[in-house]
Amino acid sequence: MQHVEPLHLGKRIHLIDGFDMGWPERTGTYVIEEQELTLIETGPSPSVSYIREGLAKLGYSTDQVKYIIVTHIHLDHAGGAGLFLRECPNATIVVHPKGVRHLVEPSRLIDGARAVYGEQFESLFDPIVSVPEDRLITKADGETLQIGSDCVLEFLDSPGHAKHHFSIYDPVSNGMFTGDTAGVHYPQLNRDGIHLVLPSTSPNQFDPDEMLGSIHRYRERKLDRIYFGHFGMTERVEDVYNQITEWLPVFVREGEDVLTQGLSHEALAKRLLQRVTDSLRALGVADDHEAYEVIKLDLSVCSMGIVDYLQKKYRVTKQ
Repeated sequence: MQHVEPLHLGKRIHLIDGFDMGWPERTGTYVIEEQELTLIETGPSPSVSYIREGLAKLGYSTDQVKYIIVTHIHLDHAGGAGLFLRECPNATIVVHPKGVRHLVEPSRLIDGARAVYGEQFESLFDPIVSVPEDRLITKADGETLQIGSDCVLEFLDSPGHAKHHFSIYDPVSNGMFTGDTAGVHYPQLNRDGIHLVLPSTSPNQFDPDEMLGSIHRYRERKLDRIYFGHFGMTERVEDVYNQITEWLPVFVREGEDVLTQGLSHEALAKRLLQRVTDSLRALGVADDHEAYEVIKLDLSVCSMGIVDYLQKKYRVTKQ
C-alpha cells in the first residue's frame, strides 16, 4: 500500500488519493471539513483503506463521518460505498434518485463492469457490498444539504456521462464537484505545464447533447473551481469548458466515421489516441509520457460508450 499525505486544496477541502487501479492521481475522495464531516466519492472497494488512512492523517476517525456523497454509481466512484459504510456507523450515503436501486442491489453494476474490465474485475472492484436502504438519502435537482452553519451544498442534475449523475455545488469555495460530467483531468501533465481535460464518454448512458447541457449549467454558475472525479482541482474553469466542447464533437465524428466503415470500438480508440497524441505533440509532450498509460485506458472505455451511443441513436432513427 502506497502512503501519501492528503492534498490540501484550501477552502477547508482535502483530497485523499484512492490509488484506483494502483495508479496515483487517478481517483480520490474529497473531504469537506465542516461541522458535519462530508466526503465526496469513495472510489472502488480497494480504495477504502486509503480513505481510512487519509482521514486518520487529517485527525478524523470513521465514526465522525456524517455524509458520503457519490456523484454517480459507477464502480470507480461508488463501488466502495457499501464497504466503507460498514466502518462509518454515523454516516448516510447521498445519491442521485436514479442511482439508489443500484447501490441497494448492485448486480447490474457488477455485470456492466465485468463486460468492460473482464478478468481485471476482481482485482479492481471486489468486494461490492450492498448499501442498506435506510442508510441512503437522495437529492434531486436543486435540492440542498446543510453541512455547516455557513455551508449549504446544492445538487444539480448533470447527465451526459450517466443519467444517475449529479454535481455538488459548494458555496464556500464557489466550486463544483463534477464527477465525470466535466471530463477527466490529467495531473500527470500539469507538471509539464499542460492542462488537458478530455470528455468521459463511457457506456452505457453517454449522451453528448446532455453533456453539453450540463457544461452550460456549470458555466452559468460562474464557478471559481472544478473538483474532478479524475483527478484533482482546477481554477481554470473556462479552459475546462472549452476543451470539453472542442473535444466532444471530435470524439463523436470519429465514432460516426468508424461505424460507417464497419469498424470496431478498438479502431475508434486508436483514432482518438492519434488525435490526442497529435495535439499533445504540438505542445511538446513526448510520446512516452507517463500520462499515456491512463489516457489509453480512458480512450478505450470512451470508445465503447461512443459506439454504444451511436448504435442506439441510429437504431431509433431507422425505426
